Amino acid sequence: MVATAQRFTELHSHVDIQWQVRSLQQFADYPIDELAKRFDLLVIDHPSAGHVAEHDALLPLDDYLPRHFLEDQARNSAGRSHESYQFGGRQWALAIDAAAPVSGWRPDLLLQAEAAVPQTWSELLSIARRGLVAVPGLAIDSLMNFYMLCAALGEDPFDLPGQVVDREIGITALRMLRELLSLCDPECFHRNPIATWQCLSAGDTVAYCPFAYGYSNYGRPGYSKHVLETGGLVKIDGAGICRSTLGGAGLAISARCQDKEIAAQYAQYVASAGCQTTIYFDSGGQPGYRGAWRNEEVNRRCNHFFENALPTLDAAYLRPRFNGYLAFQDAAGPVVHNYLTGGGEEKMALNELNRMLEKIQIEAE
Repeated sequence: MVATAQRFTELHSHVDIQWQVRSLQQFADYPIDELAKRFDLLVIDHPSAGHVAEHDALLPLDDYLPRHFLEDQARNSAGRSHESYQFGGRQWALAIDAAAPVSGWRPDLLLQAEAAVPQTWSELLSIARRGLVAVPGLAIDSLMNFYMLCAALGEDPFDLPGQVVDREIGITALRMLRELLSLCDPECFHRNPIATWQCLSAGDTVAYCPFAYGYSNYGRPGYSKHVLETGGLVKIDGAGICRSTLGGAGLAISARCQDKEIAAQYAQYVASAGCQTTIYFDSGGQPGYRGAWRNEEVNRRCNHFFENALPTLDAAYLRPRFNGYLAFQDAAGPVVHNYLTGGGEEKMALNELNRMLEKIQIEAE
């Protein structure tokens, strides 16, 4: 984003755009309303769409961007990324970044261990027992992985009124996730996806990660000690292929912005095909524009990360975006995490999740 701002300023000498960095955890947690009071431009997470639609914190971009541009963005969405920033019939951000959990591995370490890339959950557990697997296990990642397993077992979360998921599916998903994490280094419970990929790419023991939000930089030569291979997700024995939970990031404009037209021009520039396939990617970004994901030169430079990850991204589960969902997510992650680390009964964890959902939905009404 710093690079795009610099280039936009070079093309518009009367404009000065300065970005302030926040942590990955703040990206997921910090209230959009507060950010919109302090900044003209924001990079946001899509589950906040329902909240901002209710609180007038952001500009509806369909009032400021050409229809043909938004139609092109929809046609060239990587997975459901563009749709994820729509709520209440308005477009609240542009999908400048697209991501979903994918698998990654070190071919040299798998070869050394005489192990193959797993294709099924049973095969994954088999190599996990040998100490070859790492999974990001922070609270938020554990919740996203729980969603993923529920979807693979036959039901998308939040499809049933008043419940996060069917009880039997939820119990099975929790047990599966706990079994896998119990076979991994306990340090996994303290690692986010970036720390997991760093462990994989820089270490000499962990050879495979079955699902973590993918970062194309780990496919770029010179970024880390070893280049990683990227692929899809394993199949659950007797069920479907895992469907990871859509992530990514969107570029939004504060409703308080005093230079709305200029801000809209900049947002259009960053999300455009020309910027996404060149400056944005060149500067370490992971585009949200589908044309960049399918671009031959872009793929050549990152060990074909995008073409290998695209089928998984296209199949990814889209989280709810209703007003209040983020509060549920913040509270639910620790429930799943505590179950994974401390044990207990699955039905108690599910009951707690359902109580949280009911409480938050009542408060949001």
